[in-house]
Amino acid sequence: MRVWEMWWRKNKYGYRATEDLSYDDGCQSESCYRLTSSGRVSVEDVVTKEFFDSIIDQAASSCEGKEFYTREAFLYAVYDYSSFGQEGTEDDSKREIAAFFAHVTHETNYFCYIEEQEKSLSYCDTSYLQYPCVSGKKYYGRGPLQISWNYNYGRAGDDIGFDGLNFPEIVSLEDIISFKTALWFWMNNVHSVVNQGFGATIRAINSIECDGGNTPAMNDRVEIYNDYCNQFGVSLGDNLTC
Repeated sequence: MRVWEMWWRKNKYGYRATEDLSYDDGCQSESCYRLTSSGRVSVEDVVTKEFFDSIIDQAASSCEGKEFYTREAFLYAVYDYSSFGQEGTEDDSKREIAAFFAHVTHETNYFCYIEEQEKSLSYCDTSYLQYPCVSGKKYYGRGPLQISWNYNYGRAGDDIGFDGLNFPEIVSLEDIISFKTALWFWMNNVHSVVNQGFGATIRAINSIECDGGNTPAMNDRVEIYNDYCNQFGVSLGDNLTC
């Protein structure tokens, strides 16, 4: 069995790891990772199978992400980020989910890429002494939001529970961990500016595209966000560009 086929199940006793995908831990359905609170939405109800498939179905059959990214992995990962899509009004929640998937779609080309296509750079910043780069390892973009740099791998690994410095490759091997790194980055760097408009989320993820740096890329993100907001039945909000 491939390592990324080990599913992490969560029940009232905490995490339980198993290679038996039919293992019954008392979690009978997707309700195990349903996120609801008064006045908010259920993430699983917004990110339907039809919505997820409408993204990944646009990836070519040759894309490595086609068999890697799954809605189920995303929903298991989001369980640990209870504030994602759960603040503000119902429309605010849907806009955050739309924004997240707009950036994921842009970064991975509709879930095609697991890793950054340009792998020549090591993305090692030696000024972060707490997260020293390991010889022979490269910290280029991996996962749904293409997490990069040694300090991000180190911090994400500390919070999620994997060795990001010595084994950054796990982000492109374990689908749930891969989604967790994207959600970790989002909640630590993007979530706080969602209420400032989609343009603020672009700046938080890739400021190089802002202020005329790469207008076509910025516009692509906005176009995708527009599409997803329409699918969710919510307005776009203000400040779409950066």
